[in-house]
Amino acid sequence: MMMSTGEGAAPTTLTVVSLDLTGDLIALFRQVVDIESVSGNERALADEVEIALRQLPHLRVARDGDTVIAKTELGRAERVVIAGHLDTVPVAGNLPSRLVGDVVYGRGTADMKGGVAVALAAAAALTEPTRDISWIFYDHEEVEATLNSLTRIAAERPDWLAGDFAVLMEPTAARIEGGCQGTMRFTITTSGLASHSARSWLGHNAIHDAAEPLARLAGYQARVVEVDGLTYREGLNAVGIRGGIAGNVIPDSCQITVNYRFAPDRDVAAAQAHCREVFDGYQVDFVDAVAGARPGLDLPLAAEFVAAVGGTPTGKLGWTDVARFAALGIPAVNFGPGDPGKAHADDEFCPVADLHSCYQGLLRWLG
Repeated sequence: MMMSTGEGAAPTTLTVVSLDLTGDLIALFRQVVDIESVSGNERALADEVEIALRQLPHLRVARDGDTVIAKTELGRAERVVIAGHLDTVPVAGNLPSRLVGDVVYGRGTADMKGGVAVALAAAAALTEPTRDISWIFYDHEEVEATLNSLTRIAAERPDWLAGDFAVLMEPTAARIEGGCQGTMRFTITTSGLASHSARSWLGHNAIHDAAEPLARLAGYQARVVEVDGLTYREGLNAVGIRGGIAGNVIPDSCQITVNYRFAPDRDVAAAQAHCREVFDGYQVDFVDAVAGARPGLDLPLAAEFVAAVGGTPTGKLGWTDVARFAALGIPAVNFGPGDPGKAHADDEFCPVADLHSCYQGLLRWLG
């Protein structure tokens, strides 16, 4: 089958693989992995997903750019959102996929085409779910937040994201990770006076002055805090340093870039206030910041999800798009196949057992 690319694209064509959503789950997974979809190049996979979902009569399918949404409309009392991003980080010689024993290797196997494959298979299987479901497959998650299609959709089509509870199929080794941490970056700038390095006493070395804020970072004791029964470990770390004019000039400026990962009991304002307190006396300039999300596992719908999929939930140590749903008033968790520690690794992989575990968990919950 051949088809044209979406509205606004160049008039090119692509060969459609035609994903089989009702066949072997591992075969589907490898098909999804083998359609390269590095951020900005999701169209071919989005086309495949759209075609496959439109063949299911129990779903109403819509598309915005390279985001595809499929919804049941059965008039159930509650609506669940299940979402996963189609894009990956750049390929590193790790496509096509390889099946070695009970493990599939390849770019995106952990982050997060396993979750995409599970969601596609479950979307086909759950023809009469106990709750209405919105299946969302979106683009540009692995790049800056302004490009993430959920940013645009939340602003322009918030009804697409509406629901009572959301599950992000991010890799969690088939365990529930509730909420997520917030994250921010800021810079600390020290100022000096430039001079010739042969007459250094005539200047003031701004790089040397960076030693004191670096010492504060080295001695910082990060919080380990419990939020709604889950534990989150914070982190405050230098992630970059810049300074210097030339090899024979005393530098007049030095800038340290710091990343703060904070528990979801703090909003952005409280997190910024804490950073200013830690670096009192220094110029602190915030570059970007996004809030985290509380777990929301105390809700009856969430408790039923935990009971259905099993295991003991833990706090998400990192930021994910659950925060976008939390900002819309929708409690959300992370639950998907693959080891998050292998996300973006050259030897990225996903155990076959994780795929089956997540698929069966969704069917027990919503079937």
